Amino acid sequence: MRRLELRAFDLSDRTLRRGRASASRRVDRLRQRSFMIIECSITAGLAWLLAGQLIHHEVPYFAPVAATLVLGATSGQRLRRGVEVAIGVTVGVALGDIWLAFFGTGTWQIMLVIAISTSLATLLGAGPLIMSQAGAQSIAVIVLAPNLGYGINRWIDAVIGCALALLVATVAPSGPLRRPSEVAAKIVAGMADTLDAAADALATKDEKAATAALDRVLAGEKDLAVFDQAAEDGLAFVRYSPFHRRRLSAATALAEFHLPLDQASRNLRVLVRRCVIDVWRGEDAPAAYQDLISQLAEECRLIARELADGRLPTAARDRLREIGEATAQLPLSHSISAVVILAQTRSLVADMMALTGMSYVDARELIPSME
Repeated sequence: MRRLELRAFDLSDRTLRRGRASASRRVDRLRQRSFMIIECSITAGLAWLLAGQLIHHEVPYFAPVAATLVLGATSGQRLRRGVEVAIGVTVGVALGDIWLAFFGTGTWQIMLVIAISTSLATLLGAGPLIMSQAGAQSIAVIVLAPNLGYGINRWIDAVIGCALALLVATVAPSGPLRRPSEVAAKIVAGMADTLDAAADALATKDEKAATAALDRVLAGEKDLAVFDQAAEDGLAFVRYSPFHRRRLSAATALAEFHLPLDQASRNLRVLVRRCVIDVWRGEDAPAAYQDLISQLAEECRLIARELADGRLPTAARDRLREIGEATAQLPLSHSISAVVILAQTRSLVADMMALTGMSYVDARELIPSME
């Protein structure tokens, strides 16, 4: 009975920790999306006001709907989505108006108009959004339209909403430009934590801790896809916005972080896997190797802080060069795992140098050959 009580307590405590972690992730997600939420809300209201006051449509509800559909996409997809919404609404409204004039409304009319509108959208090379909009708008026209001109008003509302959303997207603050550096900072900070965990596992001969460090690497690799999307959005933002075109070089430089981040992720995975094998086999990697890993972790944190502040992380260059030189002065261990750990540490130093804006050629030249 006592054992069951302890197990129930453990499960309860584990559930509580997971619940807190889940709540924290949700709050972080809300914080990240707060600007987009505010942007969508204000733009939707302005689209309603514009269509109602200037065009004098009584219930221009599709203007805010179209604006929300466009702004709900990532920055790189907003222009395409605006065009897709406009095309889908045009096809649906036109077909709905024609259908209503000749066949009226009813069950079989709805079935046929959906089939025809989505087929027509498909023939036009439409994606899922255009198809769904064509079908939805044709239904709305033949079911809700009080007169034949109602469909045209809906199309005008959609164009107003799309156009206003695209205008807002071009003059909005440069959040899409900050996002890549923030994601890159998170990735590099995670690498620093993993390096520290690996060094501690080597020092304490803790196989469980070493395996946990490897799990951390594998879990963090998905962030690279997030970075790629953020970098793509940033590039699209400056290309489409005349107000931020001067920042194209900065956005391009951020996008080029993909290679060193990808290389660092791969090298870190190999390093930590070898740490697991080293601990499992009891090969005892030299303490000097462990110390270099810890030093590299500190420089990774410095790089992460600079990236989070929106700066090119050049402050770590000198210290990274010193770590690279130190790796060449250490004697090679008789353990294969330890040799691999040292080699991967050197590779990671080169990756971090590349993140500071150096080319891989220059980085390799600053890391002496091992004697």
